[in-house]
Amino acid sequence: MSNTINYTDAPSDIEQALERAVVVSDLLPSPSELVSKGEKEKITIAVDKHSLDLFKKYAKRHNTKYQPMINGVLSSYADKFLNK
Repeated sequence: MSNTINYTDAPSDIEQALERAVVVSDLLPSPSELVSKGEKEKITIAVDKHSLDLFKKYAKRHNTKYQPMINGVLSSYADKFLNK
């Protein structure tokens, strides 16, 4: 049994959408790049359960803690948009 998918018969609207698609670079680093050391300040913050569950899932998968990963996302955002 073959798992090969043939896309030659795709509807024209899908084909046109794929032709117009633009590759964009990721805004955020990968989960493995989010863990960093540096000066920290403890805060209390409320985050969406969905977001927290995602960070916990990736932290478990990469055998790390989720809080440094969240910090990494915040740091990447600050570096990209606030230090201009």
